[in-house]
Amino acid sequence: KIIERNYWKKWGEIDVVVKNRKTKKLYFIEVKTVSCDGLKEGIPDKMSNYRVDNNVHSQKLKRLSRVFQTYLVERGFSNKVEWQFDIIVVFLDLENKVSRVKSFKDIII
Repeated sequence: KIIERNYWKKWGEIDVVVKNRKTKKLYFIEVKTVSCDGLKEGIPDKMSNYRVDNNVHSQKLKRLSRVFQTYLVERGFSNKVEWQFDIIVVFLDLENKVSRVKSFKDIII
């Protein structure tokens, strides 16, 4: 269940916060959009060779860590709540009006 979108602090933003109803685990999700030609013909090299660290570098990870901790404190989650950081990359081929999604799960901060 999505419990929050665009949680913003001056040092960073969480795009989406999801809570698993069964396990109560929180998922902090970063969404990135990448322009990509040729999706209609098949998966291009840009998509298959995409590296998360191209858009989510070490400085961004530090800021995200801080905003995750702030979120947990402000929203009253205990220190023992289990959480995970995932990145969703949306590849857009605007010319052909095609998109593809690739997920990177359980990113270590």
